[in-house]
Amino acid sequence: MSTSPPAPFADLADLADFDLPGSVLAADALRFTKERVPDFIFRHSVRSYLFARALADERGWQPGAEYDDELVFLGCVLHDLGLGQEGNGDQRFEVDGADLAARFLSDRGTGKERVALVWDAIALHTSDGIASRKAPEIALPQAGIAMDVFGRDKERLPAGFAERVHAALPRADLAYAMTDLIVAQALSNPSKASPLSFPGQLVRRHLPDGTLPDWYDIIAEGSWGDRPTAAPAG
Repeated sequence: MSTSPPAPFADLADLADFDLPGSVLAADALRFTKERVPDFIFRHSVRSYLFARALADERGWQPGAEYDDELVFLGCVLHDLGLGQEGNGDQRFEVDGADLAARFLSDRGTGKERVALVWDAIALHTSDGIASRKAPEIALPQAGIAMDVFGRDKERLPAGFAERVHAALPRADLAYAMTDLIVAQALSNPSKASPLSFPGQLVRRHLPDGTLPDWYDIIAEGSWGDRPTAAPAG
């Protein structure tokens, strides 16, 4: 059973055509995210689910058989809570968001195994080559998110589907706007962007050269005193 987005989402009435999950928990998650992140992040989160589900359809995967549709929805809709004020803590945004999502789900009586799957989906959503090897409830959100940010695998969508999604949920230059938000958080709180993390990669470009060490700087300063065995191939 599916339903149109619950009140107070009259502005998202067009989403009724996309047949969102109809559970109370899914509706609560939609509302929870809407109230805690900027509108462009909220729209990105919903688009990511629509693309994730389309990818599952393209693979011939059936909800309830090959994957749990509600968990995929939760992993997508809640995945950027770390970019809202309430989710903005001292960890990289993916982990802050995963922790807030886990609290939200636990407070509503969600079982530990289901909470753990959503936590992993959110914490790993920027981890190429890892999320894709995990359960479908982790891999599908990451694939849908990557499609929405980069257009990765968009040729696998049905003809006209992306246009329908963007008409209902305008992009507002999502990729750049989201990057600016991640960088702003990291510049304000360096603990959110450790040198080898995804946020660290982004923020390094906005700092003077040498401010944030890279891998070679870190191993050169390692306490074991290791030294290069040969010059790197150039």
